[in-house]
Amino acid sequence: MTRPLILVSNDDGIDATGINILADAMSDLGEVWVVAPATEQSAVSGAISLRQPLRIDERAPGRLAVSGTPTDCVYIALNHALPRRPDLCVSGINHGANLGDDVLYSGTVAAAIEATLSDVPSIAFSQAGRGAMNAELLATWARRIAAGALKEGMPRASFLNVNFPPELSGSSGVRVSKLGRRNYGRQVVAKEDPRHLPYYWLGGSELGFDDMPGSDCNVVAEGHISLSPVDLDLTHYRFLNELRQWDALQPLTDPRLDGSPGDTDV
Repeated sequence: MTRPLILVSNDDGIDATGINILADAMSDLGEVWVVAPATEQSAVSGAISLRQPLRIDERAPGRLAVSGTPTDCVYIALNHALPRRPDLCVSGINHGANLGDDVLYSGTVAAAIEATLSDVPSIAFSQAGRGAMNAELLATWARRIAAGALKEGMPRASFLNVNFPPELSGSSGVRVSKLGRRNYGRQVVAKEDPRHLPYYWLGGSELGFDDMPGSDCNVVAEGHISLSPVDLDLTHYRFLNELRQWDALQPLTDPRLDGSPGDTDV
């Protein structure tokens, strides 16, 4: 019987600690292929390289470093590098949280999204904080969650976003949660280079999160593991129905604007 094929990627780069933990954890579940960026690609979201060539460096059998983004890695894995279609794609384990609206910026999540767009069940894993990773506990929970996905299956166009708390412990449990809202200081630092040309550095410190019971932010703050199902259908259905009622969108009533020639002065 053929073992499941599991694709592993990330945005911290192929040499990151988290991807090694994740790949080792997945080896108990199936045949593992690692296809990941050659260098760190944090916060690149779903960027794909369309205007420059990509290069693949085979570090070892089934372990490929790609000179591109996480989306590039998954795209090239699915459409070129892998020996067959994967049964699961896992991304991470990111060194830093991807909570709430972080999913819109995260390269870790983008790798999972790219696989999801090709109907491959996918999971993004991240650990909040910047402290040391508890490899044994992270591997245990990642393996359990991935095994659940392989066994139970997942809805089309949906993926799982998993965040581990900074102090992951034996008492940490899994909480199914909605996406929350994180708050950042939005800064643009303007400076000059040695040639007196201006440059700008974007970013800002983390200011906390909205207190939303049941959200991934709250769950992780409480020391538990958040498991959030994310749907790629971004349509706001309630607003869609309201939008149909806007006066500005009703049919034109001025005959001069209906496209007919109308009267002209002679």
